[in-house]
Amino acid sequence: MSVRSRWITAVVLLIAVPVWAQANQPKPADKPAAEKAPADKTPPAPAKTEKPADKPAAPAATASTGAPTIGKPAPDFALMDIDGKETKLSSFKGKVVVLEWVNHECPVCNRHIKGKTASNVMAKFKDKPVVWLGVDSSNFCETKKESIKKWHKDNGLTFPILLDAPGKVGKSYGAKTTPHVFVIDQTGNLAYQGAMDDDAEGNKEKKKNYVEEAINALLSGSTVATTTTQPYGCNVKY
Repeated sequence: MSVRSRWITAVVLLIAVPVWAQANQPKPADKPAAEKAPADKTPPAPAKTEKPADKPAAPAATASTGAPTIGKPAPDFALMDIDGKETKLSSFKGKVVVLEWVNHECPVCNRHIKGKTASNVMAKFKDKPVVWLGVDSSNFCETKKESIKKWHKDNGLTFPILLDAPGKVGKSYGAKTTPHVFVIDQTGNLAYQGAMDDDAEGNKEKKKNYVEEAINALLSGSTVATTTTQPYGCNVKY
């Protein structure tokens, strides 16, 4: 082989060997797949639960007035009237006693006064053992005594007005409105309490007078049919 041929063969081998070696190199292993992120081992947060609604507040307790019970003794009292005369409830034992809470400044009370509700009822029991007493438990009744006297005279009232400025008697009966009427039987027990009649708005032509019905029943010795009704009018100004 000539020198030239040997030189060419050497060049070819120099080129071919690296190519062959590269071609026969082992293929690198595939990269391992990315490892999965480890599962979150944190326990799931508990599901939110709705906060239970607050329980409704209990209704405020109402102050006890010590109101007497039907069929039980009516609280005794001794009060001075607008003329300075003392009146004691227990002195009327054996008679039917009507107590009407009044206020000379109350429009509802004045509606009954001007309509002569009490006078008309009392006229039906003339000469009968029935007593009607007005009671004023307004906190200002003592200081306005002269105005009450004028009101009493101007309206021709024949029943006395007893003054209870401290409100002790009114609260012992649980008097709420003017008027609020209590009927006491011949033995001193409460027989009726509530409204004067069934005409709270003052627009009925024909009214049922609960007080008159109670008096009639007591005088005849029968049972009072309606013993309690809802009083209406202005609040007693304790």
